[in-house]
Amino acid sequence: MLEYEFMRTAFLAGGVVAVVAGCVGFFLVLRNLAFAGHALSHVGFAGATGAVLVGLSPLWGLLAFTLAAGTVMGLLGERVRGRDIAVGVILSLALALGVLFLYLYTTHATQATALLFGNVLGVSRDMLRDMTLLGALSLLGLAVLSRPLLFATLEPELAEAKGVSLRLVSVLFLAIVAIAVAEAAQIVGVLLVFALMVGPAAAALRLTARIGRGVALSALLGLAETWLGIALAYVSDWPASFWIVLLSCAVYLLSLARPATPALAAPA
Repeated sequence: MLEYEFMRTAFLAGGVVAVVAGCVGFFLVLRNLAFAGHALSHVGFAGATGAVLVGLSPLWGLLAFTLAAGTVMGLLGERVRGRDIAVGVILSLALALGVLFLYLYTTHATQATALLFGNVLGVSRDMLRDMTLLGALSLLGLAVLSRPLLFATLEPELAEAKGVSLRLVSVLFLAIVAIAVAEAAQIVGVLLVFALMVGPAAAALRLTARIGRGVALSALLGLAETWLGIALAYVSDWPASFWIVLLSCAVYLLSLARPATPALAAPA
């Protein structure tokens, strides 16, 4: 299997995305913003198809739209959590715009399928380089932001009293989420990003109450599910995104058999 360059590239790209999605997804689930992350992927679809329409790389269009949407959601702060209907309408509109852009540029139907459902086996070396740089940027930003982010998530009133800007933290975090979503969409597609971003993180939160261990476990679960999914796709000739999502859902369902861990505490 690893004799083929496209398979080696797929494993490398999948590994980068899985680690980033696992780490970022842990905080996304912790902040109860899973649906907002799902919405970002739909908004990104409009950006990706719009970029294709004007002759640009879908990755950069996806990134631009998710960053813009993430910034707006971050500026809404805590209010975005209670606006599921408004977020749902926006993501539906974004998906409709993506369909319109594809209708106007019908010669890229295959590329549209890859955007919707992912195509890790089609990742090029240049795209792998871009994804690695974006992944490193995401993890670096998350490492710098992690302490105030945890404080603002677990004890928002106390964090604000201590001088932490909840809105700034929210904007910066959702910008990081936007980058992670743009990367994950290259592997599992915009319609299935939710499983890769949320599944490993949700399972990790049920299995441990320690922050560091939870982030590491989320990343490891995402990595294992992604690499095993790619291997199963090679053996079965079924889509890799199907296997990755199936494994993600299966691991989460198995985690439900264990009693939930105690609530996490804010860092001292």
